[in-house]
Amino acid sequence: MATTAISPAAITMKPNVFSICLKETKYEALKCLRLPMYSVSTIVFPIMFYVLFGLIMGRQNIGNISTTTYLIAAYGTFGVMGASLFGTAATLASERGFGWLEVKKATPMPPFAYFLAKVVMSMIFSATDVVLLLILGTAFGGVHLPALVAAKLLLTLVAGSLPFCAMGLAIGYFAGPTSAPALINVFYLPMSFCSGLWIPFMFLPKFIQKIAIVLPPFHLSQLALGLVGAGNGGSSRVHWEALVGFAMICLGIASAGHQRDQKAHG
Repeated sequence: MATTAISPAAITMKPNVFSICLKETKYEALKCLRLPMYSVSTIVFPIMFYVLFGLIMGRQNIGNISTTTYLIAAYGTFGVMGASLFGTAATLASERGFGWLEVKKATPMPPFAYFLAKVVMSMIFSATDVVLLLILGTAFGGVHLPALVAAKLLLTLVAGSLPFCAMGLAIGYFAGPTSAPALINVFYLPMSFCSGLWIPFMFLPKFIQKIAIVLPPFHLSQLALGLVGAGNGGSSRVHWEALVGFAMICLGIASAGHQRDQKAHG
C-alpha cells in the first residue's frame, strides 16, 4: 500500500502564545525607547525634577523625613503616571489612526497580546524610573531606606501603574494620533499638581486638598509615602480600593471605545 508523506511545512503549528507576547512586548519597549517624546518625558523629566528640587534645592525636611526621601515617592508616582499614560494612550491613538490595528487583526497574534505588551512595557519603564530615583537618592541624597522598604516601594508603584495604563487605553480609544499627547497632558499635569506630587499635600490650598482625595495619583502617592514614613495616615485598603475602582471605570470606557471601533470597521 502506498503511503503519502506529509512534509513538516504542511503541518499547521499551533502558535506559541507566550513567545508571541514576549516578542510583542520586546518590540513595543524598543519602539518606545527610540521615541524621544516618550523616553524623555517618562524617564528624564522625573529624574531632572528630583535632581533639581531634591538633590540641589531640597536639603531640608518635610515633616519628619528628608526632602530627598519624600520626593522619591512623589516623583516616583509622577514617573509611573507618565510612563503608563504615554505608553498606552499615545501609541494606541497613533496606531488606531494609521490603521495599524487593522493590520494586527490579520496576523496570528492573539488580540490580548497587543494590549498586554503595552501594559508590560509601561511597567518596565515605571520600574526604571523608580529604580533610578532610588539610586540617585541613596548615592547623592542621603536616603537610607531598608532594602525591604525599597522593594515594597518599587512593587507598590509598579503595581500602581496599572490603573493609569487603563486610563491610557481609555484615552487612546477616543483621541486622535495628533491630539493624544495634548489630551494626555490635560489630565496628567493638573492631576499631578492637585495630588501633591509637585508641592507636598500639606502645603496645598485647602480647596485643592479636597479635590486631591478623589484623584487616583493622590491615592498611589499616599501608598508610596506611607512606606517611607510620610503618609497622611489613611487606610492602605481605601487607597487600593480607589485605584481599583478607577481602573474598572477606565476599562469600561476603553471597552466602549473598542466596541465602537469594531462596529466602525466591521
